Amino acid sequence: MDQTLVTTEPLKSPWGSVAPTPPSCSLNDVMSEQLAKQLDEENKAFTTLNDPSADLLLSEDSSETTSDLMLAKMLQMQFDREFDDQLRREEKKFNGDSKVSISFENYRMVHPYEDSDSSEDEVDWQDTRHDPYRAEKPQTTPRRGFSGKGKNITTKHDEVICGRKNTARMDNFAPEVHVGDGMGMDLKLSNQVFNSLKQHCYSEQRRSARLHEKKEHSTAEQAVDPRTRLLMYKMVNAGVLETINGCISTGKESVVFHANGGSLEEQPVPGEVVLKVYKTTLNEFKNRDRYIKDDYRFIDRFSKLNPRKVIKLWAEKEMHNLTRMKKAEIPCPEVVLLKKHILVMSFIGKDHIPAPKLKDVVLSSEDMKTAFYQVLHVMQQLYQECNLVHADLSEYNMLWHEGKVWLIDVGQSVEPTHPHALEFLFRDCRNVATFFQKRGVSEAMSVYELFNTVSGLNIPVGEEEEAEFIAEIVALEKRNEDHVQRRGKKTFPVSSEDEDPPLQPDSDD
Repeated sequence: MDQTLVTTEPLKSPWGSVAPTPPSCSLNDVMSEQLAKQLDEENKAFTTLNDPSADLLLSEDSSETTSDLMLAKMLQMQFDREFDDQLRREEKKFNGDSKVSISFENYRMVHPYEDSDSSEDEVDWQDTRHDPYRAEKPQTTPRRGFSGKGKNITTKHDEVICGRKNTARMDNFAPEVHVGDGMGMDLKLSNQVFNSLKQHCYSEQRRSARLHEKKEHSTAEQAVDPRTRLLMYKMVNAGVLETINGCISTGKESVVFHANGGSLEEQPVPGEVVLKVYKTTLNEFKNRDRYIKDDYRFIDRFSKLNPRKVIKLWAEKEMHNLTRMKKAEIPCPEVVLLKKHILVMSFIGKDHIPAPKLKDVVLSSEDMKTAFYQVLHVMQQLYQECNLVHADLSEYNMLWHEGKVWLIDVGQSVEPTHPHALEFLFRDCRNVATFFQKRGVSEAMSVYELFNTVSGLNIPVGEEEEAEFIAEIVALEKRNEDHVQRRGKKTFPVSSEDEDPPLQPDSDD
């Protein structure tokens, strides 16, 4: 049997040259005194470096410190730092931009002023005992009221001491009062200035609290109070409305929102509707009682002491007036729903764009002439068929849509039996006549002719025109009021066929 030759040449590695293996060390060498001494010297040299862990590595008897203990402490220190860094990030993320922050200081492993390796920017000075922005406490005077002796006596009324005390007391002002930062400056406030600032801060706090409470419970411009917002949400949840899109108009008495209609008791609601939200408190319309207290329909329910009840009556009054106008086929919004002080009506316009007011629309001379005759016919219908006087008729409350004039805002409309109905009608006629005369309509009547045409009366026009005309109107109103008080009934026929609102207002406020 032939014997093969075995070569002693090492095999080449397919990954390239292999690094030479370090010489092996026996267990005896590891445990030798010489190696232990060498490790001890390296350990002493390591502690001389500027490292925050050096204080932890030093001990009274360094010869007893083993290398394993040193390693364990170093690893623990590194772990604590990483944990604190993570905690800082979590704290920053948790607080965000909030003015009131929550500190995780109690969960940290290394305190900021013990951890010298952390940068100054990372230290939250509000959580340390060494706050450089903390104001120095003023020097207190003894109980006897003065300090020093002889000519060096300083009393508690000293100007400098009082000034510094007043400056320190400014820290007790409310958080919203910006007192500034006087670090490093010896600020002194006189008693007069400090007392004025203190009184001003107190007054501002009370005013701010009153204003905040008033805004919370009121319907302001382009905004609604929480109770109104809840009513609007209920309409959406009940399916009466699909969506509420936004504010399209604001006035002295209400805010108007555009919405998409849904369905009401299986009856379809127009595709586009408006929500007229009457302002409850912060309104500019202060004389509502002039239009409502003498209306026989609401005279027993009128209460000037409760503004919210007055607003609900006002919304109900406009709903009744619109219903009466719709029966006479006068172009006006159609009532869909009444809920407390929110009136839902059909939208006059198209594709979320409201119809323009008569004062804003640009019409040809022929269209303007047509508009005048339409307004004249509508005023006659309103007075003679609906027994109503608009009481605020002008180019601002008339819309031009689909070649017709539409009337809006009839909440203040009154019946001819109202003590000031004829005065309101004369004011409406003056507004209409003035507008169309300025627009160059030659067929436009004078205010007196228009009044007599609409009312059916025949009041003569004297030399002093307006003064005599108004005096005659006031006399007619006085005779009518006396007749009502004496006979207990109205001079003019009154229709009581107004329909109830589609949804009765709740009895609770």
